[in-house]
Order: sequence, then C-alpha cells, then structure tokens
Amino acid sequence: MNDTTPASAEPMAGPATKKKSETLDFLGFLLKLGILVFVIRSFIAAPFNIPSESMMPRLLVGDYLLVSKWNYGYSNYSLPFDVPLIPGRILPSTPERGDVVVFKAPPHQRQDYIKRVIGLPGDTVEISDGQVILNGKPVSRVKMDDIVLPETPTSNCLTAASIEQQKDGRVMCRYPRFRETLPNGKSYFVLDTTPRTAGDDTQLFTVPEGHIFLMGDNRDHSADSRFPAADNGAIGMVPVDNLVGKAWVSVFSTDGNADWLKPWTWVTAARWSRIGEGF
Repeated sequence: MNDTTPASAEPMAGPATKKKSETLDFLGFLLKLGILVFVIRSFIAAPFNIPSESMMPRLLVGDYLLVSKWNYGYSNYSLPFDVPLIPGRILPSTPERGDVVVFKAPPHQRQDYIKRVIGLPGDTVEISDGQVILNGKPVSRVKMDDIVLPETPTSNCLTAASIEQQKDGRVMCRYPRFRETLPNGKSYFVLDTTPRTAGDDTQLFTVPEGHIFLMGDNRDHSADSRFPAADNGAIGMVPVDNLVGKAWVSVFSTDGNADWLKPWTWVTAARWSRIGEGF
C-alpha cells in the first residue's frame, strides 16, 4: 500500500480576516470620496447660503447657491478651510463689473461675504444721492415698480414704512426698486429702502491696483466698500486675491417655515420659482 502525500490546501479566510478586508475597503472608499469632494469644492463648485438681506432683491435669506471656482483663478481661499497649499494665485483673472462674487472679507479674511462688483482697479467710484458715479459718469438708475415680498421667520420687513398688513393676517414688505445698468450693459435691480443714509453720499474713491469695489444690491442695508473694513462689518476695498468664486446658480430656497420634524413642510416652505436661477 503506497503512502500518498495530500496536496496542500489554501488556508480559508476566517471571519476576522474577512472583516478586516471589508473595513479596509470601506476606509478606502471613504478616502476616495473625501478626495473627490475636496477636488470638486476646491476647483469646480462649492455651496453657499445667504444669511442676510444685503443682496436683496436678487438674493433672499434662505437661498442656497453654487459658487463656481474657475472664473478668477485659484488660491488658498479656494480650498476648504483655506488650506495653505497654493502659493499666491494661479490662473488669475479680474472679474467683470456686475459679477456677483463670494470672497473673504477684509480685514482678517475670516468670513465669506457675497456682493456685486461695481469698480475695477483704476476706476473712480462715488455715490451721490444714492446714484453710483463711475469714472465720472452717472450709472443708469431707473425707477421700477415697487417689489412686495412676504415677511418670513428668517427675514422681517426692514423698515416700519415698508410693512403692509394683509386681511388674511400675512405681513408683506414693500420696497422701492430701481434698475441699475453698468457701462458694460450688466443690468440688475437694487433696493432703496430709506430716504437718506450714510451710504447715499460718499467721498470719491479710487480703486487701487489689485483691488475691487463691491456693493450690495440692498443699498441701505449693506456694509460694503463704501465703508472702512471692520471685523463683522464693512469690507473697504477688497483685494482680488480674496476672491473665492462667482455666484453660479441657485439650487434651493426656503422661506424658513419648514419644521424638520414635519417633512411635508420642507415642500411647502420651498420657494420653487427661485431654484435654477443663474447669475
């Protein structure tokens, strides 16, 4: 009777080995997903939500939009958490007048703000009786029909004079509205909610090289380049290097009436007509 040597068998993977492999696969997936999200947010687009009334009527509190990252080049401010990976600014480009931009607010670059570009490097800007004087010429400002917006849990009427009580109990806000048109043809609506404010008449500003002059469309409720830079306040002249990106498209909007414990209110609180609007 001949002895035979059994063929060696591959060891079977035990439960611990299988579990370890699944864990590594999952961690690898999370790492790849994190890298993909980082790349998209840094170089393609990032979300931004509107926290104040400074850009009314174009942007309302509760609007959510995408900000495109490629328009003006890339810097550390393009990256999530301002990670210091990019030296200076690469592929730099100056915005056009009328662009709505997101940027790091001077003086300490801690907060993201959103405003409209009015003056470029070398321009002179002055506000006289509420009208923008750009390079010595008044910017077209035409009175339009008032805009009427409902008061919401996140945005009250800005002045006592603007409050209109409806028979059904709703509160509406009526604001004087103007169409402003810049020399390059860019046209948009602005609000003038108060007869006279400090920002209605300013000194003559000359925009320094490498800077831009920015204003909010809600002219009486915007801390912008008309005022000196201060933390949590106005911004002064903003360096082009502070740009994060350009407002691209509205992706969602809510009036603040949603209750997260009542999913059906997510639908009724949505301002569907504002979704998909471009800039």
